[in-house]
Amino acid sequence: MSKQNIYLIGLMAVGKSTVGRTLAQRLGYDFYDSDHVIEERAGADIGWIFDVEGEAGFRERETAVLDDLTRLEGIVLATGGGAVLRAENRAMLAARGTVIHLDSPLQRLLERTEKDKKRPLLNTGNPAETLARIAQERNHLYAEIADFRFVTDRQSPKVLARAIESCLHEQRVI
Repeated sequence: MSKQNIYLIGLMAVGKSTVGRTLAQRLGYDFYDSDHVIEERAGADIGWIFDVEGEAGFRERETAVLDDLTRLEGIVLATGGGAVLRAENRAMLAARGTVIHLDSPLQRLLERTEKDKKRPLLNTGNPAETLARIAQERNHLYAEIADFRFVTDRQSPKVLARAIESCLHEQRVI
């Protein structure tokens, strides 16, 4: 029997990588972070890719990486926050695994990203305004393909990973 892939989607800093890594360990799955794979393949960090190739160039790389990773079996994949912007990415994620939307109050995300300089989309004059705009643009896209939604606020990644695992067992996904 094949293992159902689990894909984590949501805004930046919501905890996709941290929760995903913990969930993968609990399930005995391999863990991938699409942003890290993009950086490995490019030999450069995401900020550099944005600077040199623009967001469009980054999104091209992202789609190629998602296509490769979603063809694997038995993985937990933390996607970049903007992976849902392209219809082909949404279709790929929805068709090839179970999609979990991690959500969080914007104030909590602002706290988490306050000192983070590695988020090109937040390197603006008003990060709160930018994050609110990004959330407005993307939340309906997350909801469109999510099989399940979990709020990440103040609970630990371990507690959240356990809750996701329980839900997946109850729903007979895994």
